[in-house]
Amino acid sequence: MISINLPHGDIKIGGTREKPMILDILRHRYVALTPEEWVRQNFVHYLISELHYPSGLLANEVSLSVGTKRLRADSVLYDRDMHPRMIIEYKAPSVKITPKVLEQVATYNLLLHVDYLVMSNGLTHYCCKMDYESKKYVFLPEIPVYENL
Repeated sequence: MISINLPHGDIKIGGTREKPMILDILRHRYVALTPEEWVRQNFVHYLISELHYPSGLLANEVSLSVGTKRLRADSVLYDRDMHPRMIIEYKAPSVKITPKVLEQVATYNLLLHVDYLVMSNGLTHYCCKMDYESKKYVFLPEIPVYENL
């Protein structure tokens, strides 16, 4: 599969050569193996195994609504009271993380009001901590381990 800048997780691949599938460990089912999905599954494994994020507090493909418009956040981390804490947006490795991607995540955050915005294409990862008092965000040097959120 595509080489990315994440530790190798215990990724399960299935399906056929014509229609490869990858196990989504949060949704407990196989989904189409696309480059973006490859990034998502490896990133989720990284969050759980390396940064100790509880799998029960992570969700993939979270539906959001703005009026009649339907949106879908790639992944959301919740706190123990099930309030959203972090939005994670994935792109395929061939897609650069640009200000437009940050704008996309910020749009989701208008609904969720999280503390952290994360973006990854598997090669480059960005994490912003929101400062609602000053109405700004700060880029962090790395994605925090769960206990430091």
